[in-house]
Amino acid sequence: MRIGIPKEVMDSEDRVALSPNGASTLVGDGHEVLVEKGAGVSSSFSDQEYADVGATLVEKAEDVWSQAEMILKVKEPLPEEYGYLREDLLLFTYLHLAASEDLTEALLKSGTTALAYETVTDPKGPGLPLLTPMSQVAGRLAVQEGAHHLMSPQGGRGVLLAGVPGTAPARVVVLGGGQVGASAVAMAQGLRAEVTVMDLDPTVLQRYDDLYKGNVRTILSDPSTIESELINADLVIGAVLVAGAKAPKLVPESLVAKMKKGAVLVDVAIDQGGCFENSRKTSHKEPVFKVYDTLFYCVPNMPGAVANTSTRALASATLPYVRAIAAGGVEEACERFPGLVDGIMTQSGKLVSKPVREAFPELAEAHS
Repeated sequence: MRIGIPKEVMDSEDRVALSPNGASTLVGDGHEVLVEKGAGVSSSFSDQEYADVGATLVEKAEDVWSQAEMILKVKEPLPEEYGYLREDLLLFTYLHLAASEDLTEALLKSGTTALAYETVTDPKGPGLPLLTPMSQVAGRLAVQEGAHHLMSPQGGRGVLLAGVPGTAPARVVVLGGGQVGASAVAMAQGLRAEVTVMDLDPTVLQRYDDLYKGNVRTILSDPSTIESELINADLVIGAVLVAGAKAPKLVPESLVAKMKKGAVLVDVAIDQGGCFENSRKTSHKEPVFKVYDTLFYCVPNMPGAVANTSTRALASATLPYVRAIAAGGVEEACERFPGLVDGIMTQSGKLVSKPVREAFPELAEAHS
Protein backbone atom coordinates (compact mmCIF):
# COMPACT_ATOMS: atom_id res chain seq x y z
CA MET A 1 0.00 0.00 0.00
CA ARG A 2 1.06 3.59 -0.60
CA ILE A 3 0.88 5.46 2.72
CA GLY A 4 1.02 9.25 2.90
CA ILE A 5 2.23 11.47 5.75
CA PRO A 6 1.34 15.13 5.11
CA LYS A 7 2.58 17.97 7.26
CA GLU A 8 0.02 19.08 9.83
CA VAL A 9 -1.62 22.41 9.05
CA MET A 10 -3.37 23.23 12.34
CA ASP A 11 -1.93 26.27 14.08
CA SER A 12 1.18 25.31 16.09
CA GLU A 13 0.60 21.58 15.51
CA ASP A 14 4.15 20.26 15.52
CA ARG A 15 3.46 16.53 15.74
CA VAL A 16 3.75 14.15 12.80
CA ALA A 17 1.75 10.95 12.35
CA LEU A 18 4.70 8.62 11.79
CA SER A 19 8.23 8.55 13.17
CA PRO A 20 11.22 7.45 11.08
CA ASN A 21 11.22 4.17 13.02
CA GLY A 22 7.61 3.59 12.02
CA ALA A 23 8.40 4.47 8.41
CA SER A 24 11.24 1.95 8.48
CA THR A 25 8.87 -0.77 9.68
CA LEU A 26 6.31 -0.05 6.96
CA VAL A 27 8.95 0.05 4.24
CA GLY A 28 10.29 -3.23 5.55
CA ASP A 29 6.77 -4.66 5.23
CA GLY A 30 6.90 -3.83 1.53
CA HIS A 31 4.83 -0.64 1.55
CA GLU A 32 5.67 2.75 0.02
CA VAL A 33 5.77 5.65 2.47
CA LEU A 34 5.37 9.19 1.14
CA VAL A 35 6.40 11.96 3.53
CA GLU A 36 5.85 15.64 2.79
CA LYS A 37 9.12 17.51 3.16
CA GLY A 38 9.40 19.15 6.57
CA ALA A 39 6.57 17.09 8.09
CA GLY A 40 8.71 15.82 10.95
CA VAL A 41 11.05 18.76 11.49
CA SER A 42 9.09 20.30 14.37
CA SER A 43 9.07 16.90 16.07
CA SER A 44 12.87 16.85 15.78
CA PHE A 45 12.84 14.33 12.90
CA SER A 46 14.76 15.50 9.83
CA ASP A 47 13.83 14.75 6.23
CA GLN A 48 17.10 12.83 5.95
CA GLU A 49 16.04 10.45 8.72
CA TYR A 50 12.97 9.47 6.71
CA ALA A 51 14.97 9.18 3.49
CA ASP A 52 17.55 6.99 5.21
CA VAL A 53 14.90 4.36 6.07
CA GLY A 54 13.49 4.27 2.53
CA ALA A 55 10.62 6.76 2.69
CA THR A 56 10.00 8.97 -0.35
CA LEU A 57 10.10 12.71 0.29
CA VAL A 58 7.39 14.69 -1.53
CA GLU A 59 7.43 18.44 -2.11
CA LYS A 60 3.74 19.33 -1.78
CA ALA A 61 0.88 18.24 0.46
CA GLU A 62 -1.46 17.89 -2.51
CA ASP A 63 0.88 15.32 -4.04
CA VAL A 64 0.97 13.28 -0.83
CA TRP A 65 -2.84 13.28 -0.62
CA SER A 66 -3.40 12.51 -4.31
CA GLN A 67 -0.85 9.68 -4.55
CA ALA A 68 -1.54 7.91 -1.25
CA GLU A 69 -4.07 5.14 -0.72
CA MET A 70 -4.03 5.74 3.05
CA ILE A 71 -3.32 9.04 4.76
CA LEU A 72 -2.04 9.09 8.32
CA LYS A 73 -2.48 12.35 10.21
CA VAL A 74 -2.49 13.59 13.77
CA LYS A 75 -5.31 16.13 13.71
CA GLU A 76 -8.55 16.22 11.78
CA PRO A 77 -8.52 17.73 8.26
CA LEU A 78 -9.12 21.47 8.23
CA PRO A 79 -11.34 23.15 5.60
CA GLU A 80 -8.36 23.82 3.34
CA GLU A 81 -7.78 20.06 3.21
CA TYR A 82 -11.37 19.00 2.46
CA GLY A 83 -10.66 19.18 -1.27
CA TYR A 84 -8.12 16.37 -0.91
CA LEU A 85 -10.75 13.90 0.32
CA ARG A 86 -11.91 11.32 -2.19
CA GLU A 87 -13.85 8.09 -2.49
CA ASP A 88 -10.93 5.67 -2.75
CA LEU A 89 -9.01 7.14 0.21
CA LEU A 90 -8.48 5.75 3.71
CA LEU A 91 -7.97 8.38 6.40
CA PHE A 92 -6.67 7.41 9.85
CA THR A 93 -6.34 10.24 12.38
CA TYR A 94 -7.97 11.95 15.36
CA LEU A 95 -11.32 13.18 14.04
CA HIS A 96 -13.63 14.24 16.92
CA LEU A 97 -16.54 14.35 14.48
CA ALA A 98 -19.26 14.90 17.07
CA ALA A 99 -17.85 18.40 17.50
CA SER A 100 -17.68 19.20 13.76
CA GLU A 101 -20.68 18.89 11.48
CA ASP A 102 -18.79 20.52 8.60
CA LEU A 103 -16.02 17.90 8.63
CA THR A 104 -18.53 15.08 9.00
CA GLU A 105 -20.41 16.34 5.95
CA ALA A 106 -17.18 16.73 3.95
CA LEU A 107 -16.17 13.14 4.68
CA LEU A 108 -19.60 11.85 3.72
CA LYS A 109 -19.81 13.81 0.48
CA SER A 110 -16.34 12.66 -0.58
CA GLY A 111 -17.01 9.00 0.22
CA THR A 112 -13.75 8.77 2.20
CA THR A 113 -13.40 5.86 4.60
CA ALA A 114 -12.39 7.62 7.82
CA LEU A 115 -11.18 5.94 10.99
CA ALA A 116 -10.73 7.85 14.24
CA TYR A 117 -7.92 7.06 16.63
CA GLU A 118 -9.94 8.30 19.61
CA THR A 119 -12.74 5.72 19.39
CA VAL A 120 -10.74 2.55 18.72
CA THR A 121 -11.37 0.23 21.66
CA ASP A 122 -9.57 -2.69 23.28
CA PRO A 123 -11.75 -5.83 23.53
CA LYS A 124 -9.47 -7.18 26.27
CA GLY A 125 -10.50 -4.45 28.70
CA PRO A 126 -11.67 -0.88 29.20
CA GLY A 127 -9.78 1.95 27.62
CA LEU A 128 -9.05 3.59 24.31
CA PRO A 129 -5.57 2.45 23.26
CA LEU A 130 -4.93 5.13 20.63
CA LEU A 131 -6.29 7.97 22.76
CA THR A 132 -4.52 6.95 25.97
CA PRO A 133 -1.01 8.19 25.08
CA MET A 134 -2.25 11.66 24.19
CA SER A 135 -4.58 11.71 27.20
CA GLN A 136 -1.59 11.07 29.41
CA VAL A 137 0.37 13.87 27.75
CA ALA A 138 -2.58 16.27 27.89
CA GLY A 139 -3.28 15.53 31.55
CA ARG A 140 0.28 16.31 32.55
CA LEU A 141 0.43 19.39 30.34
CA ALA A 142 -2.88 20.68 31.71
CA VAL A 143 -1.26 21.07 35.11
CA GLN A 144 1.92 22.61 33.67
CA GLU A 145 -0.05 25.12 31.61
CA GLY A 146 -2.40 25.82 34.50
CA ALA A 147 0.53 26.49 36.82
CA HIS A 148 2.09 28.80 34.23
CA HIS A 149 -1.06 30.84 33.75
CA LEU A 150 -1.65 31.09 37.49
CA MET A 151 1.43 33.32 37.64
CA SER A 152 0.84 37.04 38.04
CA PRO A 153 2.46 38.15 34.74
CA GLN A 154 0.05 35.83 32.89
CA GLY A 155 -2.99 37.38 34.57
CA GLY A 156 -3.46 34.60 37.08
CA ARG A 157 -3.88 34.66 40.85
CA GLY A 158 -0.16 34.71 41.50
CA VAL A 159 -0.34 31.37 43.28
CA LEU A 160 2.51 28.84 43.37
CA LEU A 161 1.08 25.37 42.93
CA ALA A 162 3.17 23.85 45.73
CA GLY A 163 3.11 26.82 48.05
CA VAL A 164 6.02 27.17 50.51
CA PRO A 165 6.27 26.55 54.26
CA GLY A 166 3.90 28.92 55.99
CA THR A 167 1.56 29.30 52.96
CA ALA A 168 -1.18 27.13 51.53
CA PRO A 169 -0.64 25.29 48.23
CA ALA A 170 -2.93 25.92 45.27
CA ARG A 171 -6.29 24.17 45.20
CA VAL A 172 -6.61 22.03 42.07
CA VAL A 173 -9.92 20.42 41.08
CA VAL A 174 -9.93 17.72 38.40
CA LEU A 175 -13.31 16.97 36.82
CA GLY A 176 -13.22 13.38 35.58
CA GLY A 177 -11.17 10.44 36.77
CA GLY A 178 -10.26 8.82 33.43
CA GLN A 179 -6.87 8.79 31.71
CA VAL A 180 -6.59 12.58 31.45
CA GLY A 181 -7.74 12.99 35.02
CA ALA A 182 -5.34 10.34 36.32
CA SER A 183 -2.37 12.06 34.69
CA ALA A 184 -3.47 15.49 35.89
CA VAL A 185 -3.94 14.26 39.45
CA ALA A 186 -0.53 12.55 39.45
CA MET A 187 1.15 15.70 38.16
CA ALA A 188 -0.62 18.12 40.51
CA GLN A 189 -0.19 15.89 43.53
CA GLY A 190 3.47 15.36 42.68
CA LEU A 191 3.90 19.14 42.63
CA ARG A 192 2.40 19.22 46.15
CA ALA A 193 -0.82 21.02 45.29
CA GLU A 194 -4.01 20.35 47.24
CA VAL A 195 -5.88 18.08 44.80
CA THR A 196 -9.52 17.08 44.50
CA VAL A 197 -10.78 14.64 41.88
CA MET A 198 -14.50 14.47 41.05
CA ASP A 199 -16.24 11.68 39.16
CA LEU A 200 -19.67 10.06 38.81
CA ASP A 201 -18.35 6.57 39.54
CA PRO A 202 -17.66 5.65 43.20
CA THR A 203 -15.37 2.80 42.13
CA VAL A 204 -13.15 5.27 40.23
CA LEU A 205 -12.91 7.45 43.32
CA GLN A 206 -12.14 4.39 45.44
CA ARG A 207 -9.11 3.66 43.24
CA TYR A 208 -7.81 7.19 43.74
CA ASP A 209 -8.33 6.94 47.49
CA ASP A 210 -6.46 3.63 47.62
CA LEU A 211 -3.64 4.85 45.35
CA TYR A 212 -3.01 8.12 47.16
CA LYS A 213 -3.90 6.83 50.64
CA GLY A 214 -6.23 9.72 51.34
CA ASN A 215 -3.83 12.42 50.18
CA VAL A 216 -6.12 13.28 47.26
CA ARG A 217 -9.69 14.32 48.04
CA THR A 218 -12.34 12.29 46.20
CA ILE A 219 -15.85 13.66 45.73
CA LEU A 220 -18.85 12.36 43.81
CA SER A 221 -19.69 14.78 41.04
CA ASP A 222 -23.03 16.61 40.88
CA PRO A 223 -23.92 20.24 40.13
CA SER A 224 -23.98 21.37 43.76
CA THR A 225 -20.67 19.74 44.73
CA ILE A 226 -19.01 21.03 41.56
CA GLU A 227 -20.11 24.54 42.49
CA SER A 228 -18.87 24.32 46.07
CA GLU A 229 -15.48 23.00 44.94
CA LEU A 230 -14.94 25.41 42.05
CA ILE A 231 -15.76 28.53 44.04
CA ASN A 232 -12.67 27.81 46.14
CA ALA A 233 -10.44 26.47 43.35
CA ASP A 234 -7.32 28.09 41.93
CA LEU A 235 -6.99 25.67 39.00
CA VAL A 236 -9.71 23.54 37.38
CA ILE A 237 -8.90 20.75 34.90
CA GLY A 238 -11.83 19.65 32.70
CA ALA A 239 -11.02 16.00 31.97
CA VAL A 240 -14.37 14.43 31.08
CA LEU A 241 -14.82 12.16 28.08
CA VAL A 242 -17.75 10.39 26.47
CA ALA A 243 -16.06 8.38 23.73
CA GLY A 244 -16.98 9.71 20.30
CA ALA A 245 -19.69 12.04 21.63
CA LYS A 246 -19.86 15.68 22.69
CA ALA A 247 -18.56 16.44 26.16
CA PRO A 248 -21.19 17.28 28.80
CA LYS A 249 -21.27 20.90 29.96
CA LEU A 250 -20.40 20.68 33.63
CA VAL A 251 -19.46 24.28 34.43
CA PRO A 252 -22.06 26.93 33.57
CA GLU A 253 -21.26 30.59 33.08
CA SER A 254 -23.17 31.44 36.26
CA LEU A 255 -20.66 29.39 38.27
CA VAL A 256 -17.61 30.92 36.57
CA ALA A 257 -18.91 34.35 37.61
CA LYS A 258 -18.57 33.28 41.25
CA MET A 259 -15.02 31.94 41.02
CA LYS A 260 -11.89 33.56 42.40
CA LYS A 261 -10.28 36.36 40.45
CA GLY A 262 -7.37 34.96 38.45
CA ALA A 263 -8.46 31.33 38.70
CA VAL A 264 -7.51 29.22 35.67
CA LEU A 265 -9.74 26.68 33.89
CA VAL A 266 -8.08 24.22 31.48
CA ASP A 267 -10.58 22.45 29.21
CA VAL A 268 -8.90 19.28 27.95
CA ALA A 269 -12.29 18.18 26.54
CA ILE A 270 -12.31 21.04 24.03
CA ASP A 271 -11.77 18.64 21.09
CA GLN A 272 -15.20 17.20 21.92
CA GLY A 273 -16.85 20.60 22.33
CA GLY A 274 -15.56 21.38 25.83
CA CYS A 275 -17.00 20.74 29.29
CA PHE A 276 -17.25 24.40 30.32
CA GLU A 277 -20.16 26.45 28.93
CA ASN A 278 -17.89 29.32 27.87
CA SER A 279 -15.20 27.21 26.23
CA ARG A 280 -14.08 27.95 22.68
CA LYS A 281 -11.03 26.69 20.86
CA THR A 282 -7.81 28.65 21.27
CA SER A 283 -4.27 28.05 19.99
CA HIS A 284 -0.75 27.70 21.36
CA LYS A 285 -0.05 31.23 20.11
CA GLU A 286 -3.08 32.69 21.92
CA PRO A 287 -4.00 30.01 24.46
CA VAL A 288 -6.21 31.87 26.93
CA PHE A 289 -9.13 34.26 27.13
CA LYS A 290 -10.93 35.90 30.02
CA VAL A 291 -14.37 34.98 31.28
CA TYR A 292 -15.34 37.37 34.05
CA ASP A 293 -12.23 37.37 36.25
CA THR A 294 -10.97 33.90 35.27
CA LEU A 295 -8.69 32.63 32.52
CA PHE A 296 -9.81 29.85 30.15
CA TYR A 297 -7.17 27.68 28.44
CA CYS A 298 -8.80 25.74 25.57
CA VAL A 299 -6.07 24.57 23.18
CA PRO A 300 -7.36 21.55 21.20
CA ASN A 301 -3.93 20.16 20.32
CA MET A 302 -2.17 20.45 23.66
CA PRO A 303 0.24 17.52 23.05
CA GLY A 304 1.58 19.37 20.01
CA ALA A 305 3.54 21.56 22.43
CA VAL A 306 5.78 18.58 23.23
CA ALA A 307 5.86 17.24 19.71
CA ASN A 308 8.78 14.83 19.96
CA THR A 309 7.41 13.04 23.02
CA SER A 310 3.88 13.03 21.64
CA THR A 311 4.86 11.78 18.18
CA ARG A 312 6.87 8.91 19.63
CA ALA A 313 4.02 7.90 21.93
CA LEU A 314 1.30 8.19 19.29
CA ALA A 315 3.22 6.53 16.46
CA SER A 316 4.11 3.56 18.67
CA ALA A 317 0.46 3.06 19.61
CA THR A 318 -0.97 3.38 16.09
CA LEU A 319 1.67 1.40 14.19
CA PRO A 320 0.25 -2.12 14.79
CA TYR A 321 -3.13 -0.98 13.45
CA VAL A 322 -1.55 0.79 10.48
CA ARG A 323 0.43 -2.32 9.59
CA ALA A 324 -2.71 -4.47 9.75
CA ILE A 325 -4.72 -2.08 7.53
CA ALA A 326 -1.86 -1.75 5.04
CA ALA A 327 -1.42 -5.52 4.84
CA GLY A 328 -5.04 -6.55 4.29
CA GLY A 329 -7.40 -3.59 4.25
CA VAL A 330 -9.86 -2.39 6.87
CA GLU A 331 -11.99 -5.56 7.02
CA GLU A 332 -9.05 -7.89 7.63
CA ALA A 333 -7.54 -5.44 10.13
CA CYS A 334 -10.84 -5.43 12.05
CA GLU A 335 -10.68 -9.22 12.29
CA ARG A 336 -7.24 -8.99 13.84
CA PHE A 337 -8.09 -5.96 15.99
CA PRO A 338 -11.87 -6.11 16.68
CA GLY A 339 -11.75 -2.78 18.51
CA LEU A 340 -10.86 -1.09 15.23
CA VAL A 341 -14.50 -1.45 14.18
CA ASP A 342 -15.39 1.22 16.74
CA GLY A 343 -12.99 3.58 15.01
CA ILE A 344 -14.86 3.54 11.69
CA MET A 345 -16.64 6.87 11.38
CA THR A 346 -17.60 7.08 7.70
CA GLN A 347 -17.46 4.50 4.93
CA SER A 348 -18.59 4.72 1.30
CA GLY A 349 -20.63 7.83 1.97
CA LYS A 350 -22.39 6.37 5.03
CA LEU A 351 -22.22 7.71 8.58
CA VAL A 352 -21.30 4.66 10.64
CA SER A 353 -20.58 6.00 14.13
CA LYS A 354 -23.59 5.88 16.46
CA PRO A 355 -22.51 8.82 18.68
CA VAL A 356 -21.95 10.99 15.60
CA ARG A 357 -25.27 9.90 14.14
CA GLU A 358 -26.92 11.01 17.37
CA ALA A 359 -25.07 14.34 17.25
CA PHE A 360 -26.16 15.04 13.66
CA PRO A 361 -29.47 13.22 13.02
CA GLU A 362 -30.18 15.02 9.74
CA LEU A 363 -26.83 13.99 8.29
CA ALA A 364 -27.40 10.47 9.57
CA GLU A 365 -30.75 10.26 7.83
CA ALA A 366 -29.32 11.61 4.58
CA HIS A 367 -26.34 9.22 4.68
CA SER A 368 -27.74 6.00 6.14
